[in-house]
Amino acid sequence: MNPPAVASREEWLAARTRLLAEEKALTHRMNEVAALRRALPMVAIDKDYVFEGPAGKVTLADLFDRRRQLIVYHMMWRWDLDAGCPSCALLLDNVGHLAHLNAQDTAFAVVSRGPWETLDRYRERMGWSFPTYSSFGSDFNYDFHVTQDESVAPLEYNYRTKAELEARGETWHTDGEQPGTSVFWRDDDTVFHTYSSYGRGGDILIGTHQYLDLTPLGRQKHVGEAVHHDSYGDAESPCH
Repeated sequence: MNPPAVASREEWLAARTRLLAEEKALTHRMNEVAALRRALPMVAIDKDYVFEGPAGKVTLADLFDRRRQLIVYHMMWRWDLDAGCPSCALLLDNVGHLAHLNAQDTAFAVVSRGPWETLDRYRERMGWSFPTYSSFGSDFNYDFHVTQDESVAPLEYNYRTKAELEARGETWHTDGEQPGTSVFWRDDDTVFHTYSSYGRGGDILIGTHQYLDLTPLGRQKHVGEAVHHDSYGDAESPCH
């Protein structure tokens, strides 16, 4: 990439002012979309999902930790690496201090199909302290369309069917593990599903990319080219 053109301070200020108008319009539109997201209806969860964590077996309601809201990140498990997906790890490395979410009645947890003992070792390797659970042996990943296996459930990703995904040339979304984020609401003992996003929907959660978007070089690499933070300098391990 060529460096930005050199300009006078006056020329730079004029260009920056024009960009500011675009940024403000985007901020206002993002606020509007966030309001639409909050207004989505919710669906009651009628299945008793069981996960495994540091204290043994837990339910989806347990993941709320007595709070009303729960955000779950569906971390892809790379069976070939016996570890989590490096791109998912990039996103999770950007998770902030959970006290800020917890103070607003919101819990956060990572769920992956990696078997618990292996998943826990991976979590320790990454230095993560947020709650992490294994959904191995559960229908959870299949029901929320982040594990694709036609023998278990019809294929769907990002609200598109297998035929639609194939027509778009997105065949990598029709097999194996996929990333996603889901949000749940708890009303006493009843849990509701309020929102899920997939694919580029997780982009806003990667703080590193938001910082890089402020710079002349930008992101430089596709998210699929991410490596584990303890692997810089080694061969890259793209998700697909």
